[in-house]
Amino acid sequence: MKLRLTARTRLTVLYTGLVLAAGLVLTGLTYLFMRRRLGQRLVRIDLRGPDDTVETAPRPEDLLPDLDRLRDATLHELLIQALIALAVVTALAALLGWLVAGRVLRPIRAISATAQRLSAENLSERVPVNEPRDELAALAATVNSMLDRIQAGVASQKLFTANAAHELRTPLTTMRTAIDVTLDGEPSRDELITMAEDIRTAIGKSQRTLDGLLALAHSQAATGRRRLVDLSDFVGVPDESNLRPAPVVGDPVLLEMMVANLVDNALRHNGSEDEIEVETRVEGGEAFLRISNGGPVIASVETERLLEPFVRGEGGRTGGEGVGLGLAIVHAIVLAHRGRIRLDPRDGGGLCVTLYFPLPDPRWPKTANELGCSGPVVDLPRLLPTSPTKMSDLSKMSPK
Repeated sequence: MKLRLTARTRLTVLYTGLVLAAGLVLTGLTYLFMRRRLGQRLVRIDLRGPDDTVETAPRPEDLLPDLDRLRDATLHELLIQALIALAVVTALAALLGWLVAGRVLRPIRAISATAQRLSAENLSERVPVNEPRDELAALAATVNSMLDRIQAGVASQKLFTANAAHELRTPLTTMRTAIDVTLDGEPSRDELITMAEDIRTAIGKSQRTLDGLLALAHSQAATGRRRLVDLSDFVGVPDESNLRPAPVVGDPVLLEMMVANLVDNALRHNGSEDEIEVETRVEGGEAFLRISNGGPVIASVETERLLEPFVRGEGGRTGGEGVGLGLAIVHAIVLAHRGRIRLDPRDGGGLCVTLYFPLPDPRWPKTANELGCSGPVVDLPRLLPTSPTKMSDLSKMSPK
C-alpha cells in the first residue's frame, strides 16, 4: 500500500532533510579540517622532574604514539559533540518546519474547507483574504472572484428557468381556460371556432418561445464552421443605402440570426413616425454594426436588463407578440464571436444598439474556393468610413 503523506508532512520532511544534509556536510568538513590541523600542531612537553631536575629528553619516535592517541581522542570527542548538536538542531528544525508548514498552508486549508461547504443552495461563503498580500492571498482572491461568477451564473440560471416556465405555462393556461369555458355547456359552432383560434394563438406563442429558447441555446454553444462574411450583406437593404463592408469571421447562420433579431427588435418597438438608422463600417480596428430605432423612452439603468431573457424595454416581463429573447440571443452570439455590445437609450425615446467585432486576420482566405464554401466574401481593400443610413420602411427586413 502506497504511503500518502500530507503536504504539511512533505514540507516538514523537506525542511528537516535540508537542515540534516547541511549539518552533515558541515560536520564532515569540520572533522577533516581539524584532523589536518591537529597533525601539524607543535606539542610542548615539560621535561622537568619533581625536583626541577631536567630529565633526559625523549626521542621523537617515542612521542609519536602519544601524539596519535591525543589526536584521535580529540577528533572522537569533536565528532561526538557535533553529532549531538546536529541531532538537537535536526529535531528543532523538524518542529519549526511543522509549525511553519502549517502556517503557510493555512490559507489553502481555508480554501478547501470553504469549497467543501459550498453547494448549489449555499454559494454565499467566501475565503478570507488576509495580509500580507502574497501569492496565497492572490489565490484566495481569485477563488472568491470565481465564486462570485458561479453564484451570478446560478442565480441567472434559476431566474431564466423560472421565467421560461412562466412563459411556457401562460399559453397552456390560456388554452385550458378557453377549453373549459367553451365546453361548459352546449357550445355553438362560432364558440368552437373562437376556442380554436384562441388555442392556435396560444400554440403560436408557445412555438415562438420554444424557437427562441432553441436559438438562444444554439447561440451560446460553440460556433460551427467559420467563414469570412460581411455584416452589411445580412441587412438586406438596397445598394443605395451606402452601407460599408464590415468583415467578420464567424458562423454565418448565427450572424444572420443576430442581424435579423436586431432588425426585428427595431421594427417591433419603433414609433410610427420614427426612422430606423442602420450603419455598418470599420471603426477603430473593429467591424462595426449599429441599429437605432425610435419608441418609448428607456431609462439608462434599464438598458443592461434588456440583455436578459424575457425582459422588454418597459423593464417588465414579456407580453404581446414578442417573447423577450431577441436581444438575449444577440448578446449570446456577440460573445460567441468575441465581440462587444453596447446599448444606449436615445434622448427622444428608443434604443441604439452597437456591436463591435474583431477584424479578421489578414492571412484569412478571401475567396469562396479557399474557404471551401459559397456565400458573400469581403474584399478587404474596400473598407471605407461612412455615415449612418436612414430608412423609413424596413418592413421587408423583418423575419417571418
